[in-house]
Amino acid sequence: MARPYRRSDYDVTDTIRVSSPAAVRDAVLELFTATWPGAPTQLLRTAFADFEQLFSGKLPGYLGVDTVYHDLQHSLDMVLATARLLAGCERSQPAAARPGAQRATMGLVTALFHDSGYIRTTSEQDVPNGAMFTRQHVTRSAHFLARYLPQVGLAEQVPVATRVVHFTGYEIPFELIRVAEPRDRTVGHVLGTADMLAQLADRCYLEKCRDRLYAEFVLGDVAVHPSPHGIKVLYGSGLDLLRQTPRFIEHTLEHRLGQGFGHAYRYVEPLFGGANPYLTAIRQNIDYLHSLARSNRWPLLRRNPPVFTVDERPMETVRQLLVRHLRELWSAPPAVPAPG
Repeated sequence: MARPYRRSDYDVTDTIRVSSPAAVRDAVLELFTATWPGAPTQLLRTAFADFEQLFSGKLPGYLGVDTVYHDLQHSLDMVLATARLLAGCERSQPAAARPGAQRATMGLVTALFHDSGYIRTTSEQDVPNGAMFTRQHVTRSAHFLARYLPQVGLAEQVPVATRVVHFTGYEIPFELIRVAEPRDRTVGHVLGTADMLAQLADRCYLEKCRDRLYAEFVLGDVAVHPSPHGIKVLYGSGLDLLRQTPRFIEHTLEHRLGQGFGHAYRYVEPLFGGANPYLTAIRQNIDYLHSLARSNRWPLLRRNPPVFTVDERPMETVRQLLVRHLRELWSAPPAVPAPG
């Protein structure tokens, strides 16, 4: 019997619990071995175990994930999307364009740790929350990968992995990311695509934008930040962020995922009989958002899905940090413009 609605911590097909490292690991390994029979999987198993240790605060030197939007569920959802895109690419593209097992392994490990830059080290306990690293989190993730990959036998992949992870962010324009091998660039396109698909297709994406992403944007000085001409406000509230979201989604689909990443989102279609469940879910989110904007019935967005961080009361903590950060920002003396 089909469920009347999709569960909030399950993937876009409502079959895999993306808040469970074990469930996602098993789904990824099943897809990997079906696509590349006989290819070794122990490295992927190790990476999943290390991912769980890192995000739960059990990996020595790290405090665990505390960002409420970019939490454990998001990374696992993104890894699952990456596995599907890589498998679909392998099954549908000409031989010379297929990623192959070794490159797919590198891509999946990079996907697991693509948001590791949000996680504070034990020497960064004075930083209130990992969202403070929003503007440089991808570079921090690349630094983590540079340290981690040699530990699992992928030292030769460091130059590529530390570049392609930047396809998941905005710190370097994607056209300026230098990757010599076309198949490595394809992996980068897959990573950037999977990151956006996992977010935009989330059943609770709209609530998470309003209640969680806005908080991260405030703490990361993205929503509101000082400038030489006073305080610059990009998003005045979570609802303001939500009102600007349709334009962001449409631009992302057309220019980033489409033109920029070569429509790599279509790689999932061989796995679903030509259908694309991610795009279907994204369109549902866009349509519902448009209907809310037309009717001004924002209180209908009342889902409160669980947050998967190391904090026992993550939303209460981040709201307190948000209020304190805004108060400090608005009470600070104005910046003095540079002469000339």
